[in-house]
Amino acid sequence: MPPEGPSSHARSQGSKRWIPDQVRDDRLWGPSTERTQKPIPHLVIPAPVPESILQRGFTLIEVLVALGITAIALMAGLQATGSLSRNAERQTVSMLGQICADNQLIALRLRRQLPDTGNTSVECTQAGRLLQVELSVRPTPNPNFRRVDARVLEQGAYVLQVSTVMGRN
Repeated sequence: MPPEGPSSHARSQGSKRWIPDQVRDDRLWGPSTERTQKPIPHLVIPAPVPESILQRGFTLIEVLVALGITAIALMAGLQATGSLSRNAERQTVSMLGQICADNQLIALRLRRQLPDTGNTSVECTQAGRLLQVELSVRPTPNPNFRRVDARVLEQGAYVLQVSTVMGRN
């Protein structure tokens, strides 16, 4: 049985001779690594730093950046809330204007006669709001029909317009 150990390993590589004061460490070199390559460096762990040297808390710039981001987020939320409120208000006024316009058009239909041409203005109070309904009756090419436009205003601003055609009954 051939002897084992560093001497047998050195003899198996051919011309290289093992000298007793040269010890090969396979953990650094690996089994097939040549001696001419540099060893793998060891991991260096830094020494612990005393707590008195470490900084605690935030810098002024970090606090200001955080406040700026918070302010921008709050402003965006405030604008979204304001937009939702305006949209709800607009929908409410539009719905109340629709009710007023429909009431005037139904009143014309219930007369069961062809409405006279011309413009009229009627006040309509819905949910505590005073709305103005302007009715405009115009002739059509067929004398048996009339075009009726109902425009609803609130404080001089147009809310909506409803148009229909009425005929003889």
